[in-house]
Amino acid sequence: MLVNAPLNDGDDLHEFLADREWLIPQLADRDAIALRRMQRDLRPIFEASSQSDELEVVSRLNALLDRHPITPYIAGHDAQTWHLHVSNRSSSVAELLIAESLLGLATLVCDLSPTRLGVCSATTGCTDVFVDTSPNRSRRYCSDRCSSRANVAAYRARRRAEAGAAAGRTA
Repeated sequence: MLVNAPLNDGDDLHEFLADREWLIPQLADRDAIALRRMQRDLRPIFEASSQSDELEVVSRLNALLDRHPITPYIAGHDAQTWHLHVSNRSSSVAELLIAESLLGLATLVCDLSPTRLGVCSATTGCTDVFVDTSPNRSRRYCSDRCSSRANVAAYRARRRAEAGAAAGRTA
């Protein structure tokens, strides 16, 4: 997911594109700058969704769609079946990734709900975002790792509180 990707330097960008190697030769310095800017622009959408502010989610997403028009076309290359590309052939790598991100996010908002996006609730400094596809809209963490950490921390805090209360009763 573009919002969560570390894009501090060229190596990070190459790693982000590891499963799309054909884009790497087209990379330019300005792509990393544009993608970092887009990360900053996308984050408030997830934050607004976490606060159940549907109108803010849609408003921010529409503003980005206005600023970054999507130019779809049908392609069939490399002996693949026909499929949709979301930017024209002259687009930069950043323009392509931004178009894919915006179209994907817009589709999720329309299909699932503007409130199905979230920011990880872990208190360990995680700031990753996620899409909640759970049946009961209960997802609070970006990953099982953050969820497990939070559960272990809560368990340990309860144990400490119980131990403290027991010590207070015996004193």
